[in-house]
Amino acid sequence: MSFADLVDATNGLIWSIPLIGLCLIAGLYFTIRTGAVQFLGLPDMIKQLRDGETSENGTSSFQSLMMSLANRVGMGNIGGVATAIAFGGPGAVFWMWTVALLGAATSFIECTLGQIYKEQDPDTGEYRGGPAYYFEKAYAHKARALSLGYAILFAVVTVFAMAFFLPGVQANGMSSAMNAAWGLPTWVTAIGVVIALAFIVIGGVKRIATFAALFVPPMAIIYILAAIAVFFVNFEQIPHVFSEIFSGAFGGHAVYGAIIGMAVKWGVQRGIYSNEAGQGTGPHHAAAAEVSHPAKQGFVQAFAVYIDTIFVCTATAFIIISTDMYSVYEDETYPGPTLYEGAIGTGVEPGPGFVQNGFDTLAPGLGSSFVALALAFFAFTTMVAYYYMAEVNLSYLTRKIRSGTVRRGMIRGLQALILVSVAYGAVTTAGSAWGLGDIGVGSMAWMNIIGILVLQVPALKALKDYRAQKKQGLDPQFDPRALDIEGAEFWEHPAAGRSRVSEMSDTSGS
Repeated sequence: MSFADLVDATNGLIWSIPLIGLCLIAGLYFTIRTGAVQFLGLPDMIKQLRDGETSENGTSSFQSLMMSLANRVGMGNIGGVATAIAFGGPGAVFWMWTVALLGAATSFIECTLGQIYKEQDPDTGEYRGGPAYYFEKAYAHKARALSLGYAILFAVVTVFAMAFFLPGVQANGMSSAMNAAWGLPTWVTAIGVVIALAFIVIGGVKRIATFAALFVPPMAIIYILAAIAVFFVNFEQIPHVFSEIFSGAFGGHAVYGAIIGMAVKWGVQRGIYSNEAGQGTGPHHAAAAEVSHPAKQGFVQAFAVYIDTIFVCTATAFIIISTDMYSVYEDETYPGPTLYEGAIGTGVEPGPGFVQNGFDTLAPGLGSSFVALALAFFAFTTMVAYYYMAEVNLSYLTRKIRSGTVRRGMIRGLQALILVSVAYGAVTTAGSAWGLGDIGVGSMAWMNIIGILVLQVPALKALKDYRAQKKQGLDPQFDPRALDIEGAEFWEHPAAGRSRVSEMSDTSGS
């Protein structure tokens, strides 16, 4: 068995029907358990983005959101949408929407847990948190060995996924888009990205947060505005676009209606890859924020799912479908037999090429360059976010090591690993890069969703407490002892937790 066959077999095992069903059922379950928090909590989402706190050790809610979006908005929003349409038909877009709307509730739960069980890094003082932290802490008082073992396993999987499997997807999309637009050799792109990435990641979480806050908003806005321009030029195509999406989603399309199962699979798979709800990535960024109550950052991270899928992914889907720049393949192989061949040129591999050709209908000759630039920013910021999450999990694994020199040495090793992964991904084939990326995403999703289904109670208690304090007209403050939540030491410690944050809130409000 070749390496490619091994990757495909592993990918097929991980991304089987049980995982797809688990993602959808978990989203529906959390929507019911939270009282549709992702819909009714929209005012809280906006308010927290406007009024969030910051500190020397913690980022603001807005910065945390931008770090999260830097991770979410990447190759999945361009190449991921294109491959979902290629192998699942336009109906896959509907299932991307579905997993986003339901997944926003899942994101609220996991990110609230990330805040509840965060702690401070012993070397930098920065806030650290994520699934590994809440897996260990939430039930350590009842099943310490099991909790610790599950946490360590997740941390190890995440380090490899974020530092080795996933960065190659982003680098490959960037290099292939630049090669198509300007004929730039992939090895040139690899060298440039490695140098730029090294400069950012060595600066730590503050530099990463500053970078994300500066580049993510304009990057996403420009891309969406360009998509709106295509929208108006192809205004008469709106009914056609929605007809293709909905008929394809439920098997009603005469040509590719027979692949409804593929539409669900690819829509959910690429939806999770893009918006990352339930994958366990969002809690890392949520934990870095300075807030007076964990639920506040839960709201913010739920909003990130909307921005990623409902806005950016939908913009990409409209460009591709309205301009007819796509093909639908009978199976998951490329090149291979097709169910539908649109106006796109032959030999265009599913991915950024679909979008580049779509933009070319608006500005002939400029589409390839625009998408290459957009993808360069999207992919680069995502790689930065990947490194941050890998570092958080490595810090978790090494935080008990007494020697700061050893810990810092291991961080340097991690930085070297992600740079090698990026260089390799930039020059390898797209199929290999996506296969490894899907294995990383799927492995994390399996572990995290099962974990938060078990650990949901503290997050639900926090939401109930938040709503109760809001009803009393208060700015919610969090005290885990009053809610009988164990393991949330950060919030119990007056020097680093709730008391200090309360004082900050009082000062900012006076």
